[in-house]
Amino acid sequence: MIRLAYQILVHALSPFVMLWFLWRGLHDRAYWQDLPQRLGFGQRLARPSIWIHAVSVGEVQAAIPLLNALAERYPDHALVLTTVTPTGRLRGQTAFGDRVELRYLPYDLPGAVGRFFDRIQPKVAIIIEKELWPNLYRECGRRNVPLVLASAAVSPRSVARYRRLVVLFRETLSHGLVIAAQSADDAARFVEIGAPAERTHMVGNIKFDASLPAGAVEAGLAWRAHYGAESRFVVVAGSTYEFEERVLLEASEALKRAGVESLFVLAPRHPTRFDAVAQALGRSGTPFLRHSLAKAEGLTDRAAGIDSSRHAPEVLLLDTLGELAGFYAAADVAYVGGSLLPGVGGHNALEPAALGVPVLMGPHVFNTQEIFDALHTAGGLQAVNSSAELTAALLTLARSPEERAQRGQAGQQVVARNRGTTARIMQLLEPLMSPRSTRSPTHPSSAASR
Repeated sequence: MIRLAYQILVHALSPFVMLWFLWRGLHDRAYWQDLPQRLGFGQRLARPSIWIHAVSVGEVQAAIPLLNALAERYPDHALVLTTVTPTGRLRGQTAFGDRVELRYLPYDLPGAVGRFFDRIQPKVAIIIEKELWPNLYRECGRRNVPLVLASAAVSPRSVARYRRLVVLFRETLSHGLVIAAQSADDAARFVEIGAPAERTHMVGNIKFDASLPAGAVEAGLAWRAHYGAESRFVVVAGSTYEFEERVLLEASEALKRAGVESLFVLAPRHPTRFDAVAQALGRSGTPFLRHSLAKAEGLTDRAAGIDSSRHAPEVLLLDTLGELAGFYAAADVAYVGGSLLPGVGGHNALEPAALGVPVLMGPHVFNTQEIFDALHTAGGLQAVNSSAELTAALLTLARSPEERAQRGQAGQQVVARNRGTTARIMQLLEPLMSPRSTRSPTHPSSAASR
Protein backbone atom coordinates (compact mmCIF):
# COMPACT_ATOMS: atom_id res chain seq x y z
CA MET A 1 0.00 0.00 0.00
CA ILE A 2 2.82 2.44 0.87
CA ARG A 3 4.59 1.67 -2.40
CA LEU A 4 1.42 2.22 -4.43
CA ALA A 5 0.77 5.49 -2.62
CA TYR A 6 4.33 6.62 -3.33
CA GLN A 7 4.02 5.81 -7.04
CA ILE A 8 0.75 7.73 -7.30
CA LEU A 9 2.32 10.67 -5.47
CA VAL A 10 5.45 10.92 -7.61
CA HIS A 11 3.47 10.65 -10.84
CA ALA A 12 1.07 13.35 -9.64
CA LEU A 13 3.86 15.69 -8.58
CA SER A 14 6.23 15.21 -11.52
CA PRO A 15 4.48 17.77 -13.84
CA PHE A 16 4.69 20.38 -11.09
CA VAL A 17 8.37 19.59 -10.52
CA MET A 18 9.04 20.07 -14.22
CA LEU A 19 7.15 23.37 -14.15
CA TRP A 20 9.22 24.45 -11.18
CA PHE A 21 12.44 23.81 -13.13
CA LEU A 22 11.04 25.73 -16.09
CA TRP A 23 10.12 28.64 -13.79
CA ARG A 24 13.58 28.63 -12.17
CA GLY A 25 15.03 28.73 -15.66
CA LEU A 26 13.43 32.15 -16.21
CA HIS A 27 15.84 33.51 -13.60
CA ASP A 28 18.74 31.08 -14.12
CA ARG A 29 18.98 29.54 -17.60
CA ALA A 30 21.23 26.77 -16.24
CA TYR A 31 18.02 25.07 -15.02
CA TRP A 32 16.95 24.63 -18.65
CA GLN A 33 20.17 22.89 -19.62
CA ASP A 34 19.83 19.16 -20.36
CA LEU A 35 16.27 18.95 -19.03
CA PRO A 36 15.72 15.57 -20.80
CA GLN A 37 18.31 14.07 -18.45
CA ARG A 38 15.88 14.63 -15.60
CA LEU A 39 13.60 12.14 -17.38
CA GLY A 40 16.40 9.59 -17.77
CA PHE A 41 17.41 10.46 -21.32
CA GLY A 42 20.99 10.94 -22.45
CA GLN A 43 23.73 9.31 -24.44
CA ARG A 44 24.19 5.56 -23.92
CA LEU A 45 27.66 4.87 -22.55
CA ALA A 46 29.90 2.43 -24.42
CA ARG A 47 31.20 0.72 -21.28
CA PRO A 48 29.98 -0.05 -17.78
CA SER A 49 30.19 2.76 -15.28
CA ILE A 50 30.65 3.57 -11.63
CA TRP A 51 27.86 5.97 -10.71
CA ILE A 52 28.28 8.56 -7.95
CA HIS A 53 25.46 10.86 -6.90
CA ALA A 54 26.20 14.12 -5.08
CA VAL A 55 23.19 16.39 -4.74
CA SER A 56 24.87 19.82 -4.84
CA VAL A 57 28.09 21.80 -4.45
CA GLY A 58 29.06 20.62 -0.97
CA GLU A 59 28.56 16.96 -1.76
CA VAL A 60 30.37 17.27 -5.11
CA GLN A 61 33.30 18.91 -3.34
CA ALA A 62 33.35 16.08 -0.81
CA ALA A 63 33.23 13.46 -3.57
CA ILE A 64 36.25 14.78 -5.48
CA PRO A 65 38.89 12.66 -3.67
CA LEU A 66 36.71 9.55 -4.08
CA LEU A 67 36.22 10.19 -7.81
CA ASN A 68 39.96 10.67 -8.25
CA ALA A 69 40.64 7.41 -6.41
CA LEU A 70 38.06 5.54 -8.50
CA ALA A 71 39.52 6.89 -11.75
CA GLU A 72 42.97 5.65 -10.76
CA ARG A 73 41.83 2.26 -9.47
CA TYR A 74 39.23 1.43 -12.18
CA PRO A 75 40.36 3.11 -15.43
CA ASP A 76 38.34 0.64 -17.54
CA HIS A 77 35.03 1.98 -16.14
CA ALA A 78 33.34 5.24 -17.01
CA LEU A 79 32.68 7.56 -14.08
CA VAL A 80 29.19 9.09 -13.95
CA LEU A 81 28.52 11.95 -11.53
CA THR A 82 24.93 13.05 -11.07
CA THR A 83 23.73 16.16 -9.28
CA VAL A 84 20.40 17.88 -8.74
CA THR A 85 21.51 21.51 -8.92
CA PRO A 86 23.25 23.41 -11.74
CA THR A 87 25.80 24.77 -9.25
CA GLY A 88 26.71 21.22 -8.27
CA ARG A 89 27.10 20.30 -11.91
CA LEU A 90 29.29 23.37 -12.53
CA ARG A 91 31.55 22.38 -9.63
CA GLY A 92 31.91 18.93 -11.18
CA GLN A 93 32.77 20.44 -14.56
CA THR A 94 35.38 22.69 -12.98
CA ALA A 95 36.96 19.79 -11.09
CA PHE A 96 36.94 17.12 -13.81
CA GLY A 97 36.23 18.55 -17.25
CA ASP A 98 35.45 15.68 -19.59
CA ARG A 99 37.12 13.03 -17.39
CA VAL A 100 33.75 12.42 -15.72
CA GLU A 101 30.33 12.01 -17.35
CA LEU A 102 28.12 14.67 -15.75
CA ARG A 103 24.35 14.20 -15.69
CA TYR A 104 21.34 15.33 -13.73
CA LEU A 105 19.69 12.80 -11.47
CA PRO A 106 16.42 11.61 -13.06
CA TYR A 107 13.11 12.16 -11.33
CA ASP A 108 12.20 9.20 -9.16
CA LEU A 109 9.75 7.82 -11.73
CA PRO A 110 10.06 4.15 -12.75
CA GLY A 111 10.34 4.99 -16.46
CA ALA A 112 12.90 7.74 -15.97
CA VAL A 113 14.96 5.60 -13.62
CA GLY A 114 14.87 2.63 -16.02
CA ARG A 115 16.05 4.76 -18.95
CA PHE A 116 18.84 6.19 -16.81
CA PHE A 117 20.10 2.73 -15.81
CA ASP A 118 19.87 1.46 -19.40
CA ARG A 119 22.08 4.31 -20.57
CA ILE A 120 24.81 4.34 -17.92
CA GLN A 121 25.01 0.56 -17.14
CA PRO A 122 26.25 1.01 -13.55
CA LYS A 123 28.45 -1.66 -12.02
CA VAL A 124 27.99 -0.03 -8.62
CA ALA A 125 26.07 2.99 -7.33
CA ILE A 126 27.47 5.33 -4.68
CA ILE A 127 25.25 7.92 -3.01
CA ILE A 128 27.03 10.64 -1.04
CA GLU A 129 25.43 11.28 2.35
CA LYS A 130 21.65 10.90 2.70
CA GLU A 131 19.73 11.03 -0.58
CA LEU A 132 16.78 8.60 -0.41
CA TRP A 133 14.95 7.79 -3.65
CA PRO A 134 12.75 4.67 -3.46
CA ASN A 135 12.50 3.92 -7.19
CA LEU A 136 16.21 4.48 -7.78
CA TYR A 137 17.06 2.23 -4.86
CA ARG A 138 14.54 -0.39 -6.00
CA GLU A 139 16.05 -0.40 -9.48
CA CYS A 140 19.46 -1.08 -7.95
CA GLY A 141 17.98 -4.11 -6.20
CA ARG A 142 16.09 -5.27 -9.27
CA ARG A 143 19.24 -5.12 -11.44
CA ASN A 144 21.57 -6.47 -8.74
CA VAL A 145 23.59 -3.25 -8.74
CA PRO A 146 25.35 -2.87 -5.38
CA LEU A 147 24.37 0.38 -3.70
CA VAL A 148 26.74 2.13 -1.30
CA LEU A 149 25.53 4.96 0.92
CA ALA A 150 28.84 6.74 1.46
CA SER A 151 29.39 8.98 4.46
CA ALA A 152 25.76 8.31 5.37
CA ALA A 153 24.05 9.77 8.41
CA VAL A 154 20.62 9.54 9.97
CA SER A 155 19.47 11.72 12.85
CA PRO A 156 17.75 10.23 15.93
CA ARG A 157 14.53 12.08 15.09
CA SER A 158 14.45 10.48 11.62
CA VAL A 159 14.62 6.84 12.75
CA ALA A 160 10.88 6.38 13.31
CA ARG A 161 10.00 7.97 9.95
CA TYR A 162 12.51 5.84 8.04
CA ARG A 163 11.32 2.70 9.76
CA ARG A 164 7.81 3.34 8.42
CA LEU A 165 9.22 3.73 4.90
CA VAL A 166 11.45 0.66 4.96
CA VAL A 167 8.98 -1.26 2.78
CA LEU A 168 9.92 1.06 -0.09
CA PHE A 169 13.55 -0.09 0.15
CA ARG A 170 13.02 -3.80 0.89
CA GLU A 171 14.46 -5.05 -2.42
CA THR A 172 17.53 -2.87 -2.01
CA LEU A 173 18.01 -3.91 1.61
CA SER A 174 17.88 -7.58 0.68
CA HIS A 175 20.36 -7.26 -2.21
CA GLY A 176 23.56 -5.23 -2.33
CA LEU A 177 23.03 -2.31 0.03
CA VAL A 178 26.19 -1.26 1.88
CA ILE A 179 26.04 1.46 4.52
CA ALA A 180 29.28 3.40 5.00
CA ALA A 181 28.15 5.51 7.96
CA GLN A 182 29.71 8.68 9.28
CA SER A 183 29.75 7.55 12.92
CA ALA A 184 29.12 4.53 15.12
CA ASP A 185 25.83 6.09 16.22
CA ASP A 186 24.74 6.52 12.60
CA ALA A 187 25.63 2.89 11.87
CA ALA A 188 23.57 1.71 14.83
CA ARG A 189 20.59 3.79 13.73
CA PHE A 190 20.75 2.33 10.20
CA VAL A 191 20.66 -1.18 11.66
CA GLU A 192 17.72 -0.15 13.83
CA ILE A 193 15.89 1.00 10.70
CA GLY A 194 16.46 -2.34 8.98
CA ALA A 195 19.85 -2.27 7.23
CA PRO A 196 21.80 -5.57 7.40
CA ALA A 197 24.27 -5.36 10.28
CA GLU A 198 26.91 -7.32 8.35
CA ARG A 199 26.85 -4.67 5.61
CA THR A 200 26.78 -1.61 7.86
CA HIS A 201 30.14 0.01 8.61
CA MET A 202 31.47 3.10 10.31
CA VAL A 203 33.91 4.83 7.94
CA GLY A 204 33.79 8.51 8.94
CA ASN A 205 32.78 11.72 7.19
CA ILE A 206 34.12 11.98 3.64
CA LYS A 207 34.07 15.78 3.85
CA PHE A 208 37.22 15.62 6.01
CA ASP A 209 39.08 14.29 2.93
CA ALA A 210 38.14 17.19 0.68
CA SER A 211 41.14 18.71 -1.08
CA LEU A 212 41.59 22.33 -2.03
CA PRO A 213 41.47 23.44 -5.67
CA ALA A 214 44.94 23.75 -7.16
CA GLY A 215 46.36 27.22 -6.64
CA ALA A 216 43.58 28.30 -4.27
CA VAL A 217 45.90 29.62 -1.56
CA GLU A 218 48.05 31.59 -3.97
CA ALA A 219 44.97 33.04 -5.68
CA GLY A 220 43.44 34.11 -2.39
CA LEU A 221 46.60 35.88 -1.25
CA ALA A 222 46.88 37.62 -4.62
CA TRP A 223 43.31 38.91 -4.34
CA ARG A 224 43.94 40.08 -0.77
CA ALA A 225 46.79 42.19 -2.09
CA HIS A 226 44.66 43.35 -5.04
CA TYR A 227 42.05 44.74 -2.65
CA GLY A 228 44.64 46.48 -0.49
CA ALA A 229 43.97 44.25 2.51
CA GLU A 230 47.41 42.92 3.46
CA SER A 231 47.33 44.81 6.76
CA ARG A 232 43.55 44.80 7.31
CA PHE A 233 41.45 42.34 9.31
CA VAL A 234 39.81 40.12 6.69
CA VAL A 235 36.54 38.34 7.47
CA VAL A 236 35.28 35.90 4.86
CA ALA A 237 31.62 34.91 5.22
CA GLY A 238 30.71 31.88 3.12
CA SER A 239 27.28 30.55 2.13
CA THR A 240 25.39 33.50 3.62
CA TYR A 241 21.70 34.40 3.64
CA GLU A 242 19.98 37.79 3.73
CA PHE A 243 19.61 38.02 7.51
CA GLU A 244 23.24 37.06 8.05
CA GLU A 245 24.45 39.61 5.53
CA ARG A 246 22.66 42.35 7.47
CA VAL A 247 24.26 41.14 10.70
CA LEU A 248 27.69 41.06 9.09
CA LEU A 249 27.30 44.61 7.79
CA GLU A 250 26.40 45.72 11.32
CA ALA A 251 29.54 43.99 12.59
CA SER A 252 31.62 45.74 9.92
CA GLU A 253 30.33 49.11 11.13
CA ALA A 254 31.02 48.16 14.76
CA LEU A 255 34.61 47.22 13.94
CA LYS A 256 35.07 50.52 12.11
CA ARG A 257 33.81 52.45 15.15
CA ALA A 258 36.27 50.49 17.31
CA GLY A 259 39.16 51.55 15.06
CA VAL A 260 39.63 48.20 13.31
CA GLU A 261 40.39 48.45 9.59
CA SER A 262 38.66 45.49 8.01
CA LEU A 263 37.50 43.91 4.79
CA PHE A 264 34.35 41.80 4.88
CA VAL A 265 33.95 39.32 2.02
CA LEU A 266 30.35 38.17 1.50
CA ALA A 267 29.77 34.99 -0.51
CA PRO A 268 26.00 34.39 -0.77
CA ARG A 269 24.93 30.76 -0.76
CA HIS A 270 22.80 31.04 -3.89
CA PRO A 271 24.17 32.66 -7.07
CA THR A 272 20.68 33.84 -8.01
CA ARG A 273 20.94 36.33 -5.10
CA PHE A 274 24.13 38.03 -6.30
CA ASP A 275 22.33 40.96 -7.92
CA ALA A 276 19.94 41.40 -4.99
CA VAL A 277 22.82 41.49 -2.51
CA ALA A 278 24.64 44.04 -4.66
CA GLN A 279 21.52 46.22 -4.68
CA ALA A 280 21.18 45.94 -0.90
CA LEU A 281 24.83 46.92 -0.44
CA GLY A 282 24.29 49.90 -2.71
CA ARG A 283 21.30 51.06 -0.66
CA SER A 284 23.28 50.68 2.57
CA GLY A 285 25.88 53.20 1.49
CA THR A 286 28.72 50.83 2.41
CA PRO A 287 31.72 51.13 0.07
CA PHE A 288 31.75 47.80 -1.77
CA LEU A 289 32.93 46.10 -4.92
CA ARG A 290 31.60 43.17 -6.89
CA HIS A 291 34.43 40.71 -7.35
CA SER A 292 33.24 39.71 -10.82
CA LEU A 293 33.58 43.29 -12.08
CA ALA A 294 36.79 44.07 -10.22
CA LYS A 295 38.25 40.79 -11.46
CA ALA A 296 37.70 41.72 -15.09
CA GLU A 297 39.10 45.20 -14.49
CA GLY A 298 42.04 43.79 -12.56
CA LEU A 299 42.94 41.44 -15.39
CA THR A 300 42.90 44.40 -17.79
CA ASP A 301 45.01 46.50 -15.42
CA ARG A 302 47.64 43.82 -15.01
CA ALA A 303 47.87 43.34 -18.78
CA ALA A 304 48.48 47.07 -19.10
CA GLY A 305 51.02 47.14 -16.27
CA ILE A 306 48.78 49.26 -14.02
CA ASP A 307 48.84 48.84 -10.22
CA SER A 308 45.34 47.62 -9.35
CA SER A 309 45.87 47.62 -5.55
CA ARG A 310 44.03 50.96 -5.42
CA HIS A 311 40.82 48.99 -4.78
CA ALA A 312 40.17 49.17 -1.04
CA PRO A 313 36.48 48.45 -0.39
CA GLU A 314 35.02 47.85 3.05
CA VAL A 315 32.90 44.98 1.67
CA LEU A 316 33.64 42.67 -1.22
CA LEU A 317 30.76 40.76 -2.80
CA LEU A 318 32.18 37.43 -3.95
CA ASP A 319 29.81 36.88 -6.85
CA THR A 320 31.79 34.23 -8.71
CA LEU A 321 31.82 30.45 -8.31
CA GLY A 322 34.76 28.26 -7.35
CA GLU A 323 36.86 30.93 -5.60
CA LEU A 324 35.62 30.72 -2.01
CA ALA A 325 38.42 28.38 -0.93
CA GLY A 326 41.03 30.89 -2.03
CA PHE A 327 39.37 33.69 -0.09
CA TYR A 328 39.11 31.45 2.98
CA ALA A 329 42.85 30.88 2.64
CA ALA A 330 43.43 34.63 2.72
CA ALA A 331 41.08 35.23 5.66
CA ASP A 332 41.88 36.07 9.26
CA VAL A 333 38.48 34.71 10.38
CA ALA A 334 35.75 32.77 8.58
CA TYR A 335 32.05 32.90 9.25
CA VAL A 336 30.14 29.91 7.85
CA GLY A 337 26.56 30.76 6.96
CA GLY A 338 23.15 29.18 7.20
CA SER A 339 23.72 28.99 10.94
CA LEU A 340 22.42 32.22 12.52
CA LEU A 341 18.89 31.72 11.24
CA PRO A 342 16.72 28.67 11.97
CA GLY A 343 15.67 26.22 9.31
CA VAL A 344 18.80 26.01 7.14
CA GLY A 345 20.98 23.87 9.37
CA GLY A 346 24.39 25.36 8.71
CA HIS A 347 26.98 24.68 6.04
CA ASN A 348 30.37 22.96 5.99
CA ALA A 349 33.06 24.55 8.17
CA LEU A 350 35.81 22.13 7.18
CA GLU A 351 37.19 24.17 4.29
CA PRO A 352 38.32 27.15 6.38
CA ALA A 353 39.32 24.86 9.26
CA ALA A 354 41.58 22.82 6.97
CA LEU A 355 43.27 26.08 5.97
CA GLY A 356 44.03 26.98 9.58
CA VAL A 357 41.43 29.75 9.76
CA PRO A 358 39.38 30.18 12.98
CA VAL A 359 35.67 29.69 12.36
CA LEU A 360 32.54 31.37 13.71
CA MET A 361 29.06 29.85 13.32
CA GLY A 362 25.60 30.40 14.68
CA PRO A 363 23.69 27.82 16.76
CA HIS A 364 21.49 26.30 14.01
CA VAL A 365 23.77 23.55 12.68
CA PHE A 366 21.67 20.37 12.54
CA ASN A 367 22.90 19.61 9.00
CA THR A 368 26.52 19.64 10.09
CA GLN A 369 26.31 18.84 13.80
CA GLU A 370 29.16 16.31 13.94
CA ILE A 371 31.64 18.64 12.23
CA PHE A 372 30.48 21.57 14.35
CA ASP A 373 30.90 19.56 17.57
CA ALA A 374 34.37 18.28 16.64
CA LEU A 375 35.70 21.74 15.77
CA HIS A 376 33.96 23.43 18.69
CA THR A 377 35.27 20.92 21.25
CA ALA A 378 38.83 21.33 19.97
CA GLY A 379 38.65 25.12 20.02
CA GLY A 380 38.81 25.67 16.26
CA LEU A 381 35.23 26.97 16.08
CA GLN A 382 33.34 29.45 18.25
CA ALA A 383 29.56 29.42 18.46
CA VAL A 384 27.87 32.83 18.35
CA ASN A 385 24.17 32.99 19.20
CA SER A 386 23.34 36.55 18.17
CA SER A 387 24.47 39.60 16.27
CA ALA A 388 26.03 41.02 19.43
CA GLU A 389 28.00 37.83 20.08
CA LEU A 390 29.24 37.74 16.49
CA THR A 391 30.48 41.33 16.74
CA ALA A 392 32.14 40.70 20.11
CA ALA A 393 33.89 37.58 18.82
CA LEU A 394 35.19 39.43 15.76
CA LEU A 395 36.50 42.30 17.91
CA THR A 396 38.34 39.84 20.16
CA LEU A 397 39.92 38.02 17.24
CA ALA A 398 40.79 41.26 15.44
CA ARG A 399 42.85 42.33 18.46
CA SER A 400 44.58 39.00 19.06
CA PRO A 401 46.62 37.41 16.26
CA GLU A 402 47.84 34.84 18.79
CA GLU A 403 44.28 33.73 19.53
CA ARG A 404 43.57 33.44 15.82
CA ALA A 405 46.65 31.31 15.26
CA GLN A 406 45.84 29.03 18.20
CA ARG A 407 42.25 28.44 17.06
CA GLY A 408 43.28 27.94 13.45
CA GLN A 409 45.83 25.32 14.43
CA ALA A 410 43.24 23.50 16.56
CA GLY A 411 40.86 23.30 13.61
CA GLN A 412 43.57 22.00 11.30
CA GLN A 413 44.40 19.25 13.75
CA VAL A 414 40.77 18.10 13.86
CA VAL A 415 40.69 17.83 10.08
CA ALA A 416 44.00 15.93 9.98
CA ARG A 417 42.85 13.42 12.63
CA ASN A 418 39.65 12.60 10.77
CA ARG A 419 41.03 12.02 7.28
CA GLY A 420 40.99 8.59 5.66
CA THR A 421 37.31 8.02 4.87
CA THR A 422 37.97 7.78 1.13
CA ALA A 423 40.43 4.91 1.64
CA ARG A 424 37.94 3.05 3.83
CA ILE A 425 35.18 3.47 1.23
CA MET A 426 37.53 2.16 -1.46
CA GLN A 427 38.18 -0.88 0.72
CA LEU A 428 34.44 -1.56 0.89
CA LEU A 429 34.09 -1.16 -2.88
CA GLU A 430 36.81 -3.66 -3.74
CA PRO A 431 34.73 -6.85 -3.34
CA LEU A 432 31.72 -5.20 -5.01
CA MET A 433 33.78 -4.47 -8.12
CA SER A 434 35.22 -7.99 -8.35
CA PRO A 435 33.79 -10.03 -11.26
CA ARG A 436 30.94 -12.33 -10.16
CA SER A 437 31.72 -11.49 -6.54
CA THR A 438 28.95 -12.21 -4.04
CA ARG A 439 31.03 -11.37 -1.00
CA SER A 440 29.82 -8.73 1.42
CA PRO A 441 32.43 -6.13 2.25
CA THR A 442 33.94 -6.60 5.67
CA HIS A 443 35.41 -3.88 7.81
CA PRO A 444 36.72 -3.80 11.37
CA SER A 445 34.25 -1.01 12.19
CA SER A 446 31.11 -2.77 11.00
CA ALA A 447 27.99 -2.45 13.11
CA ALA A 448 27.90 -6.22 13.46
CA SER A 449 31.30 -6.27 15.12
CA ARG A 450 30.47 -3.79 17.85
